[in-house]
Amino acid sequence: MSNRKPPAGEGEGQGQPLPRWLEWAREIQALCQTGLAYAARGYDRDRYRRLAAIAAEIVAEHSHLAAAAVEENFVAHPGYATPKVDVRAAVVRDGRILLVQERTDQRWAMPGGWADVGETPSQMVVRETWEESGFEVVPRRLVGVFDANRGGRPLELFHAYKLVFLCDIVGGTARTSDETLAVDFFAFDALPPLSEQRTNQRHLDEIRAHLADPLRPAAFD
Repeated sequence: MSNRKPPAGEGEGQGQPLPRWLEWAREIQALCQTGLAYAARGYDRDRYRRLAAIAAEIVAEHSHLAAAAVEENFVAHPGYATPKVDVRAAVVRDGRILLVQERTDQRWAMPGGWADVGETPSQMVVRETWEESGFEVVPRRLVGVFDANRGGRPLELFHAYKLVFLCDIVGGTARTSDETLAVDFFAFDALPPLSEQRTNQRHLDEIRAHLADPLRPAAFD
């Protein structure tokens, strides 16, 4: 048996809880980020920075990540700590769902990504789908708002929400991008290996339920 400690999220099966050390580190980081945003005295800011360093050391102790790199990531997001937002396009044609193969892990996911400031959620999902797959889409319905750290492999350091939109193709042709290696449609019962931080079985089951029931309300945690 290997003695290597898994990185954050590695080995977490679908539906399994976050490891406690990661929950502690992330909560400490969030408190530090918010504290630094409002701290008025240099002494207080120094204490929050030290707590951020401790949180980074916790992550480094249980992962392959260097403490300095984790700490740099922790302090790169100023202001009140709040979840990040990820958008995904559920595009189904002839009963098959559109997936893209991610360059980062060579696994497959619905097209999408982190939300950009200044765009509406529907604009974001249209742009991401075009950039990653080459297809022009129109969002028709919100499938659900999911906690991105539950129901699949958890994100490493930050809490995030995932918005999944059911979309129709209105143009374009399949093409890859700087972020994707391949673009294809798959039957729901014959899926390739999934990039579970981006797309997991829970999302796909909810999409199928919406396709079967047009009046189904959006899912949420």
